[in-house]
Amino acid sequence: MSPLAVGGPALFIGTDTDYVALVRPELDPDDEGVRRAAEEAGVTPEELAGPGDTWAVLFERGGDGDGFELPGVRDAEPADFARRLRDGLTTAGEPFTVDGGSVLRLEARPADAGTCAFTAQVTPPDDADKPLTVETGPLPVAALLADLDTFLGSLA
Repeated sequence: MSPLAVGGPALFIGTDTDYVALVRPELDPDDEGVRRAAEEAGVTPEELAGPGDTWAVLFERGGDGDGFELPGVRDAEPADFARRLRDGLTTAGEPFTVDGGSVLRLEARPADAGTCAFTAQVTPPDDADKPLTVETGPLPVAALLADLDTFLGSLA
């Protein structure tokens, strides 16, 4: 479902052109691009790849995307966000909001049978006065629940 290839835990909500994602990327030291970048930086590929413990928010709207790191975020915080999203999707089909702190707020609107549309308010820390809005069309709830289970399992 996700166009992202981050190599670590990733929670993707949206389509190929309009999405928001919480990711903890892991670089592969054997990847040719990582090896080349490490050589240019004068470090080993393993040093460049690092432990893969920094979370990030990625987003794209209308084909234009960006992202930002969330230094200091522990696995428990994205896991809590995912659990609250899962709880909201499995309740009575009413609109709900999942607040991810100052950088991410997700408003869910159940659409027709078995789907839900989302509005994400994304606020990059460096541009706190310029929040961005990402709208998704209706997404299949069953697929999103499966993705949430996979995501939560990757953090266990």
